Amino acid sequence: MTHPNRTVLLRGGDVHSPADPFATAMVVERGHIAWVGSEGAADSFSSGVDEVVDLEGALVTPAFTDAHVHLTTTGLALTGLDLSGAASLPEALALVRAHRVARPRDPVLLGHGWDAGHWPEGRPPSRAELDEAAGGRPLYLPRVDVHSAVVTTALLDLVPGVTALTGYHPDAPLTGAAHHAVRAAAYGAVGAPRRAEAQRAARQHAAALGIGTLHECGGPDISDEEDFVALLKLAREEPGPRVLGYWAEPVSDEKGALRVRELGATGAAGDLFVDGSLGSHTAALRDPYADAPHSGTLHLDAAAVAAHVAACTEAGLQAGFHAIGDAATDTVVAGVRAAAERLGPARIRAARHRVEHAEMLTPETVAAFAELGLTASVQPAFDAAWGGEDGMYAHRLGAERARTLNPYAALLRAGVPLAFGSDSPVTPLDPWGTVRAAAFHRTPGHRVSVRAAFTAHTRGGWRAVGRDDAGTLVPGAPADYVVWRTEELVVQAPDDRVARWSTDPRSGTPGLPDLTPGRPLPVALRTVVGGQTVFVRPNE
Repeated sequence: MTHPNRTVLLRGGDVHSPADPFATAMVVERGHIAWVGSEGAADSFSSGVDEVVDLEGALVTPAFTDAHVHLTTTGLALTGLDLSGAASLPEALALVRAHRVARPRDPVLLGHGWDAGHWPEGRPPSRAELDEAAGGRPLYLPRVDVHSAVVTTALLDLVPGVTALTGYHPDAPLTGAAHHAVRAAAYGAVGAPRRAEAQRAARQHAAALGIGTLHECGGPDISDEEDFVALLKLAREEPGPRVLGYWAEPVSDEKGALRVRELGATGAAGDLFVDGSLGSHTAALRDPYADAPHSGTLHLDAAAVAAHVAACTEAGLQAGFHAIGDAATDTVVAGVRAAAERLGPARIRAARHRVEHAEMLTPETVAAFAELGLTASVQPAFDAAWGGEDGMYAHRLGAERARTLNPYAALLRAGVPLAFGSDSPVTPLDPWGTVRAAAFHRTPGHRVSVRAAFTAHTRGGWRAVGRDDAGTLVPGAPADYVVWRTEELVVQAPDDRVARWSTDPRSGTPGLPDLTPGRPLPVALRTVVGGQTVFVRPNE
C-alpha cells in the first residue's frame, strides 16, 4: 500500500483533468495533487520522486463519491442473505431456509432485497410462510426500498407493544413506526464484531469500485448511535474510503446541534423522513396512488421543516431531509422558504442544505431548489430499476406521472447542484452504472451528458458537504484518484445523434469511457484516497 507522504509520478496514460484536457501524467505529493501535464514535461519530475507508475495507457480519474449509503446494512447484505436475485416467492423462501441452516448461531436472521413486484405470485411472503422457512427463529427481511419489511413471529415477540404502533399489519409488510421498532430490535441483536465485519466488507467493496468517499446516512430511525459512531471511528483508523456521516435527527436549538456534532456528524441531514417510498406506498403524494386508495404518509409538516432548517442554519450546521413524493418536496420547499424569510435567503443558500432522493419534482419545485440553494442528492439507479412505461413507478403512479420523475436535465438547467449516490443497499454500489443510468435515463428528456453525470458523482459529492476544492484532479486537490482499465474515450452527449459524439482531443474536453448500454464498464485497477492506496486489483 502506497504511503500518503510518498511522492509519486504517474505517466503514460490519460489523466482526466480540467487543468489540462490533454494530460497524460500527474504528480502526487503529501496526499495532494502537485502537478498535471504532458508526457514530455513529466521527464523533469522522474528523478525526484519516490515512485514512478507506468499507467500503460490506463485512465486516471477522480475517485467517486457516493452521496447516500448505509454501510452497515450494505455490508450485512454483502455478507448475508441477499434476495435481490430471487425470481419467485418459493425461491425466496428456499434462500431463507438455506440461510437459516448456514447461520445456526445468529440471534436474528437478516436478509435484504426482495421485491414482490418481480415475482409471478405478486405478493410478499406471509407470516406463516416466513415462520416455517426460518424454523421459528427471529427473521427481518426489508423490502428492496428498506421502507417496509416482513418479519417472523419470533422477531415480533422481541418488540413489546409493536402491535399498537402505526404501520403494524398482522399479515402484511410493516411500515412506519412498527417497521422502525422491529428494525431496531433486529439490528440491536447484531453484536459489535459482526457490525465491524460488515462495515469493513462494505468499504472494501466500495474501494474496489473506485469509490473514495461515502456519505453515511444514519439516524435514530435508520440505525443507532453506537453503530454510527463506531463506523466513523473505524473509517478514521483503518485504510479505505473516507466516510462522512449525516445524522437524521431534528434540531431545535444550539444544544441539539452540539449533540449532532458530538456524534461526529457532518450535518443533521440524510434520512430525516418527510415521507417514505413509492415502492412501499408510503411516499407522500398530492394525488392518490394509481394502485392504492390513498396518497401516502407525510411525517413532517412545513413548520417542522422550517424549525429544523432555521436551527441548523443558526448553528452553522447543514440540514437535510428525505423527500420523494411531490407532497413531500412541496413541504420541504415551503419549510425552507419560511426559514429563509426568517433568516434571510443568503444565509440559507450559504448553508447548502440537502434534499435526498427528490424524485417527484415540478418546474416550480425545481425553481425553488435553485432559489434556496438546495442540493439534490439523487440516485439515478432508481430510474434504471423502476422507471419506464412498465416499471414500478408507472404501476404506482400511472405512466403520465411516472414520466416526470427524476428530472436531472431540468435540475441542471436551473442550476441546482446534483450529488449522485446509490442509497445502498437499496440499489448496489455501482458508480459507472450510476453515471450510465443518468446519461441514458428511461425518459429521454431527463438525460444529462456523461460529463455532467460524472461530475455529479465526483465533485458533486464534495460540494454537497461544502467543499469546492476536491473531487477533481487539479493541483492542490486531495489525491483521491482511480486508475481504470477501459476502452476508447469519447465525449458523449445525452442522445443518440452521432454528430454529438467525438473522440477528437481538439475539442478541448477530456474524454470519458463510452457508457452506451451493453458496452463493458471500466474496471478499477487501483484506488487511492488522500495519497494512500486502498485497493489494488489482484494480478494487475
